[in-house]
Amino acid sequence: MTKLFAGIDPGCSGAIAIINEHGAYISHLSMPTVKVGTKSRVNGAQVATFLLQYRGLIAHAYLEQVGAMPGQGVSSMFTFGHAAGNVEGILQGMFLPYSLVTPQAWKKSAGLIGSDKDAARSRAIQLYPSLRALDAKAKGQAIADALLIARHGLGVKS
Repeated sequence: MTKLFAGIDPGCSGAIAIINEHGAYISHLSMPTVKVGTKSRVNGAQVATFLLQYRGLIAHAYLEQVGAMPGQGVSSMFTFGHAAGNVEGILQGMFLPYSLVTPQAWKKSAGLIGSDKDAARSRAIQLYPSLRALDAKAKGQAIADALLIARHGLGVKS
């Protein structure tokens, strides 16, 4: 049976990507959100529903370890942390083994240190040229990050 691996860019504008043990693309989900008042929150039920499609097949998930970014406001920092915690809680509640991966670690393994933000999307397009979802600037960026996070965790050369 083929083992699957998940890479997760956990913010409200993030994504989840599923690849197989050879690094081949299986599926993705742009992070679903729901409005709570004026704030966006990750729709945890939709994240869980997506992951449940692969129950028993996902061997490991790799979740980007997030922290505060310089110049980020308190409100947006809280929203980002809330989103990441929501996703981590879903992984724990589903008994999915996972590892936290720093942005520096996955970007280094993809050869992106010192590159601009769009370099991850460019690299993912090279690796997955038929994946048209990568063409969209913002959503494509999140999918690219999730794919490269999964590839880093799997140890597949990016």
